[in-house]
Amino acid sequence: MAEFYRKKKKVCQMCAGKDVDYKNVDVISKYVSQDRKKILPRRVTGCCALHQRHVAGEVKKARFMALLPFVK
Repeated sequence: MAEFYRKKKKVCQMCAGKDVDYKNVDVISKYVSQDRKKILPRRVTGCCALHQRHVAGEVKKARFMALLPFVK
């Protein structure tokens, strides 16, 4: 039989103390896909629901300010 192992649970980076701001493009770009520039889902980013909404808002602000592109 194949042995199954549990994946280590992802910890929300904002709950751990890191901050996400729309002016910091290096951090914001980690939450956006590389090919289509779409906001990554919660299961990929590892954020909790509260902070995923915050990340989405910050990405939208960065796009509006032309710091991030809407599309590639």
